[in-house]
Amino acid sequence: MLSLLLTATLAAAAPATPPRTIAPRGALDAEELNNIGVFKRVSPSVVHITTLTVQRDFFSLRTSEQPRGTGTGFVWDDSGHIVTNFHVIQDGDRATVTLADQSSYPARLVGAFPDRDLAVLRIEAPGAKLPAIAVGTSRELQVGQKVYAIGNPFGLDQTLTTGIVSALNREIESVTRRTIKGAIQTDAAINPGNSGGPLLDSAGRLIGVNTAIYSPSGASAGIGFAIPVDEVNRIVPRLIRDGRFIRPALGVTSGPANLAQALGAPKGVLLLNVANNSPAAAAGLRPFGRDRSGRIVQGDVITAVDGQTVADLDDMLSLIELRQIGEKVTLTVWRAGQTRKVVATLGSSD
Repeated sequence: MLSLLLTATLAAAAPATPPRTIAPRGALDAEELNNIGVFKRVSPSVVHITTLTVQRDFFSLRTSEQPRGTGTGFVWDDSGHIVTNFHVIQDGDRATVTLADQSSYPARLVGAFPDRDLAVLRIEAPGAKLPAIAVGTSRELQVGQKVYAIGNPFGLDQTLTTGIVSALNREIESVTRRTIKGAIQTDAAINPGNSGGPLLDSAGRLIGVNTAIYSPSGASAGIGFAIPVDEVNRIVPRLIRDGRFIRPALGVTSGPANLAQALGAPKGVLLLNVANNSPAAAAGLRPFGRDRSGRIVQGDVITAVDGQTVADLDDMLSLIELRQIGEKVTLTVWRAGQTRKVVATLGSSD
């Protein structure tokens, strides 16, 4: 009875309603066209990095590789060098790089500089598959200018997010607890998996490497940070050449800030030790110490490097790292209430 009723109802029904007419949308606006253009140009240079760890079964003693984590990187040159964050690969035993065409290659570590959270991998892939990312500069960035981030958040390949430069010259902490100065703050959505990916300007040039987010939940909260490209462009060539970043050095050991305060010394790098035959020793620098009766012997406090004030050792190291081994620097030095300038030739931290 029910089937007869349905049949009668369907027979009496009106013809099916046709699909709605599609409304014309008009041309894409200039901003949309630029977004699309940047993504099309740059996404072939962005890669997905998967790290693996080797685990041994307790009973069979067989080993197997287990996924450890994922991150992002980008093609530095057609020789197969891939730049990413150090923290993306630090806990893995092996890494695999997946290119934009979904082909995958085993990667080997070329070099890393944990103090700046940077690492360089290399893959053996055809040069035609390795379009190098265009490199810009971070020196001319302005708060408010448009930026793009391309990465693999939560393992989702080739994701584009947009935003602006929210602030400049931020300080963030590296995996070694060293301060990374000059970081770029952006509100472009950066989530787990974006680490190591490129931050781009509206011309599609690399202006930073996305490295951290500020979020209680671990997801994007509109505050992300990137290592400025001028720093990246200074460090990466040295990692490729030497396998590590060899710092210029003075050959000194410093004391904590509260010690300088207790001794009535100014803010700066209070010297507790000057290595024999070091650049600092050659420049006549002297550490604080005690004489045979236990009285404090006044030593030196470095308060500026080439005219730039330093408040602590981290400040001084950041400035010295911008120089080359063998380069001369002028140090402003305080001792027993007197200030003088000395010239030191930087040596190697090795």
